[in-house]
Amino acid sequence: MAEPVSPVPAPNPADGASRWLKGTLQAHRLLLVAVATVLGLAAGIALDRQFVEPQRVVTQDDIDRAVRASLEKEPLPSQAAKAYETIRPSIVRVDGFDHPEGVGNLPAPLVPDEKKQDEKKASAERQSVGTGVVITEQGSILTNLHVVVGTSHVRVVFADGSESEAVITGVDPDNDLAVIQARKLPDDLQPATLITTGDLRPGDEVLAVGFPFGFGPSASTGVVSGLKREFVSSDGKRALSNLIQFDAAANPGNSGGPLVNMEGEVLGIVTAILNPLQQRFFVGLAFAVPIENAASAVGVPPF
Repeated sequence: MAEPVSPVPAPNPADGASRWLKGTLQAHRLLLVAVATVLGLAAGIALDRQFVEPQRVVTQDDIDRAVRASLEKEPLPSQAAKAYETIRPSIVRVDGFDHPEGVGNLPAPLVPDEKKQDEKKASAERQSVGTGVVITEQGSILTNLHVVVGTSHVRVVFADGSESEAVITGVDPDNDLAVIQARKLPDDLQPATLITTGDLRPGDEVLAVGFPFGFGPSASTGVVSGLKREFVSSDGKRALSNLIQFDAAANPGNSGGPLVNMEGEVLGIVTAILNPLQQRFFVGLAFAVPIENAASAVGVPPF
């Protein structure tokens, strides 16, 4: 007699779910281990590089090289150029008409017509050309007395190109100085900065700015050659003392212009040149009235 067959038990769904959950958890564990391993390796590499290749410190030599490279591409302006740009807005051209001597001009150009040539020559001889510098916000202009004395009228040309008639408001014959006032001032008038000459020494760099022979404004550089100099003109009409001697080029037409330091600050007013040949051109000897004398002589506080 055949043995009875035992029935096969049906699969339990709970067992399948349990196995799936265990597999998923195991896979997640393996993934977390892999991620942790990668992060650990990355951190180790970073630490290794930090110790093996430390971050480079920027040195002064690095900075100097960078500055030199920058300057080679775009050089900075010279001190003299910066001084000129500082004083330029305060410079004026001073024209005196019917002047008894006609200083600061080039000889009249030759023209074919002899009569016209004589007229041009006479006109040039009657006009003086000099320089002035604005020293107050009200438009007071300091210049040389010999530029404007004896003229029928005076005209000034400002840095912006505007022109105006001007009148003499003060004089100091002992220092060959005059103050003139324009009847009309530009809106952007900029007075110069004045500075004491108490610390000035021979060898200090200076800049003379003016209209030599009517050309300008022109700038020339040099040094202070001496202090407390005396000067007597060739005709004996002018005797000046306590002057600054300098060797920046100055010629007729520079008279009344400023002598400035490398900051563009006014040290003095150019007043004379000395030529042993009795010729009216520069040979290395020029003189300026210290700004203290110039400002106080015409009643303007210097500082």
